[in-house]
Amino acid sequence: MGSQDIIGAGWVPDACTLPTADRPLRLAEFDRFFGAAVRTAERVSAQHLRLRLDSAAQVEQTARDLTARESSCCSFFVFDLLRPDPDALILDVRVPAGHVNVLDALADRVAAVRQRT
Repeated sequence: MGSQDIIGAGWVPDACTLPTADRPLRLAEFDRFFGAAVRTAERVSAQHLRLRLDSAAQVEQTARDLTARESSCCSFFVFDLLRPDPDALILDVRVPAGHVNVLDALADRVAAVRQRT
């Protein structure tokens, strides 16, 4: 996947039902979230990305809102938000085997956004 695919929304699969006109806005929301909240990103497996987030309550609220909205239009994503202790917040993102390329692009996007901030 080239950087143009990551920068643009060309990697968004046909299974996503978010209207095309709304995709740049959602992407910008995720970019702001990734830049402000993600502390580390770990590829647990081909189908599983783990994001360790800032543990602030507002970050948790934003993560819940974004992932709920994303799940409603891209139902192949499975998001699990975990708080193993008061100072830790983890967002696990999983996809089925047929959507590994989408998770690859998401992981690349997280890395690119974090590198810019």
